[in-house]
Amino acid sequence: MTRLFNDPDDFAADSVAGFVAASSRWVRPVTGGVVRSTRGADPIVSVVIGGGSGHYPAFAGLVGPGLAAGAVMGNLFASPSAHQVHSVATAAHEGRGILLSYGNYAGDVLHFTQAQERLRAAGVDCRTVTVTDDISSAPASEREKRRGIAGDLVVFKIAGAAAEAGRGLDDVERLAIIANDRTRSLGVAFSGCTLPGADEPLFTVPEGRMAVGLGIHGEPGIDEVDVPTAAGLAQLFVESLLEEIPDGVVREGARVVPILNGLGSVKYEELYVVYAEVDRLLADAGITVVSPEVGEFCTSFDMAGVSLTLLWLDDELEELWLAPCDTPAFRRGAVEGRITVDTVASEEEEFVIGPASDDSRDAAQTIGRALSAMAAMLDAEAEELGRIDRIAGDGDHGIGMQRGSRAAAAAAEEAVAGGAGARTTLQHAGDAWADKGGGTSGAIWGEMLVALGMALGDDADVDADAVGSGVARMKDAVMSFGKATVGDKTMIDAIVPFADRLNERLDAGDELVAAWADAAKLATEAAEATANLTAKLGRARSHGDKSLGTPDPGAVSFALIAHTVLDILKGND
Repeated sequence: MTRLFNDPDDFAADSVAGFVAASSRWVRPVTGGVVRSTRGADPIVSVVIGGGSGHYPAFAGLVGPGLAAGAVMGNLFASPSAHQVHSVATAAHEGRGILLSYGNYAGDVLHFTQAQERLRAAGVDCRTVTVTDDISSAPASEREKRRGIAGDLVVFKIAGAAAEAGRGLDDVERLAIIANDRTRSLGVAFSGCTLPGADEPLFTVPEGRMAVGLGIHGEPGIDEVDVPTAAGLAQLFVESLLEEIPDGVVREGARVVPILNGLGSVKYEELYVVYAEVDRLLADAGITVVSPEVGEFCTSFDMAGVSLTLLWLDDELEELWLAPCDTPAFRRGAVEGRITVDTVASEEEEFVIGPASDDSRDAAQTIGRALSAMAAMLDAEAEELGRIDRIAGDGDHGIGMQRGSRAAAAAAEEAVAGGAGARTTLQHAGDAWADKGGGTSGAIWGEMLVALGMALGDDADVDADAVGSGVARMKDAVMSFGKATVGDKTMIDAIVPFADRLNERLDAGDELVAAWADAAKLATEAAEATANLTAKLGRARSHGDKSLGTPDPGAVSFALIAHTVLDILKGND
């Protein structure tokens, strides 16, 4: 378990502060993460990487000459917000364009895409290459759905070396895509990881058994077998990875980079015992090993696990893999000619409260009470929501909702105290939820609150029709943003019937409280019914029918929130 922390909610921020203090030779802090503290004589393409905290040396440990220009650092196992991505990318940009690269997880995709759109709107050429190396997370025919694990290092290193060599954005993007296409990984775990302050791990593995195909966020494996010998594990890794050789590669005579990665508590000596057999098996298969790596490159707190990554080289990739780099956690050769840049941290964007009508300010006070009540409820329900999420996901839904709602409630309180109207209060709360909640749920709830605020405004009367219109916009926002539909086993399965029933009842002339009560009841029924569905999106998707019999945690939390808001509305009657 994770033993050393202050306040669990502050763990990621405290860790970043310590990392920056210990690594100022390479990095400087900015809002949302870190960027290089030095630059070369000439501007280069900026490779910006990132994801949730808890995976060191991914991602901040890979920032430095020859590798990443910046790393966005979300909360524990939670994607960073679009605001954080934009902040780090802007600070890292040297004028030649930005390549965003990160593991292919829904929350990361949502947030990084938002930031990319904002950068492009400002005239910055920004591209994205997601890492999809994990062969266990989707079949070869659906490689675009695979998640990124330790193969992150490969893609980041190739892209960073290409950028350092002065290549243009088109070339850096092309090479990152090729590197991803030629990288395959498989991971196993002997026990799950425990987040700071948690009483139990995100998942467990029976004594003497090994989970195969696990994820780095605590997602359980897709199979479970008896723990093999070190040689047996090496054989499982090599045989599995050799079953899927990248297109255009001939196995006999091929050159590969093996990366044997410890996920947290498997020690280096154990890794070397496994690697000895990996090296022999690759040689027996007629494959030449080039510059192997054994160590910790993408971890998961205290998870007892190991992964093997194979990068299938061509001449261009080999040159870039061997190119010099200098970062806190990954170094090769010597990088010369660095110039120290300004080490002043970036400033936070100023929160401006504009004029608002008295009616809108009154509505903002109700919104503030509702968000505070939601935060209190989610505090109480966090453990149960996490339990539901652990069935086929990574178990952090409760923690993410808890963090996000607390931040939103605090932001709303600040806005209300400053005299904000409904729109401004919800905008401030939505941004805070996305920043602190992270992950898919953080992104979606941030979008939902902002969409509701846009409907309510700061100067219009906030009546039942306005609320109904706002909830409809929340529904539209989450469906557009998350791309899910009814039946995919997501929050959509609860919010769609809720929004539709609410507006149906309001159109029929019902008072807001009565209409909301009926809609909340239907949302609960719909959330419970998701137990009969197979997940089609999100991290639970790769586990097929494993979630059958358990409702979707996002749908459940939405239904709970609907009832919590109902209590506030009743108090306003």
